[in-house]
Amino acid sequence: MVKIKDIADRCGLSIASVSKALHGDSDLNEKTAEYIRSVAKEMGYIPNASARLLKTKRSYNIGVLFVDETSSGLEHEYFSSMLNSIKDESEKNGYDITFISHHFGENHLTFYEHARYRNVDGVIIASVDFKDPEVIQLVESDIPTVTIDYDFNEKSSVVSDNIQGEKDIVEYVHKLGHKKIAFIKGDDTSVTQKRVASFYKACEELGIEVPDEYVKEGRYHIPKVSGEATRELLSLKNKPTCIIYPDDYSLLGGVTEIEKHGMKVPDDISIVGYDGIKLSRLSRPIITTYVQDSVEIGKKSVQKLIETIENPKTTIAERIIVKGYLQEGQTVKDINN
Repeated sequence: MVKIKDIADRCGLSIASVSKALHGDSDLNEKTAEYIRSVAKEMGYIPNASARLLKTKRSYNIGVLFVDETSSGLEHEYFSSMLNSIKDESEKNGYDITFISHHFGENHLTFYEHARYRNVDGVIIASVDFKDPEVIQLVESDIPTVTIDYDFNEKSSVVSDNIQGEKDIVEYVHKLGHKKIAFIKGDDTSVTQKRVASFYKACEELGIEVPDEYVKEGRYHIPKVSGEATRELLSLKNKPTCIIYPDDYSLLGGVTEIEKHGMKVPDDISIVGYDGIKLSRLSRPIITTYVQDSVEIGKKSVQKLIETIENPKTTIAERIIVKGYLQEGQTVKDINN
């Protein structure tokens, strides 16, 4: 491993001068400092993390709190692409990432305790029960946080535009003549609450009546549950002509049930997903869905957290909305005629 002394010997300068150049001290001639840094890079010098911590009071380590009760989050394309974006943007800015959890060996730590133990500079809270007292403790602590798809007072958040997304879906299927629209909702989270409210509001504005039996309980990322809800909808005497699913993956459970009933999409019934994962474009017919920009969500969350970490006195907490778009696909039939 290359040491500061090795760089000093190569440059013919003192260890003190090399140290100042590598740590960005301003009392060294800039031309000399640039020369030292170029030699250090050429020699493959890697700064010592402990020394950097002592110098900057920062670990350059970002915590990621991601709790997924369905155990499919890291396998699910929407979340995996978001987490990969968080990783890429963190590394681009010189930060590592560490997953925050309850467990450390056989010991149980609170999220705050684990974050403190790992000495992270800040935490991105991506998927969790935001009403969990331990989550609230972490958010209200002195550790900078940015939440994804949830708002806390005086804290920054990055959110997908779920209200506009659901509105766009309803308006689109209505434009194609659908007035009997069913809705399978996901787990009871703030995201689901926004989508449900937006669904009802959009239907009301368009003069669409929504019978109670058209709205079913579902689960995100679990096709079986959406399949069961689809079965109930297809058994109704007054069947819907279009079903909106909580996400693209859950929609697959609906497709299976529709096929069991000897029906075809979109000839016999129309369906719409949410998220816009790659599978939605590879499926035949191409799935009509609302595409969330998971990469941009991850990127913006890292940028805002680093801004909060590095400029705590001037950073203003804000709610950053990341727009998506409707992928029209081929799973909604035009029934106007």
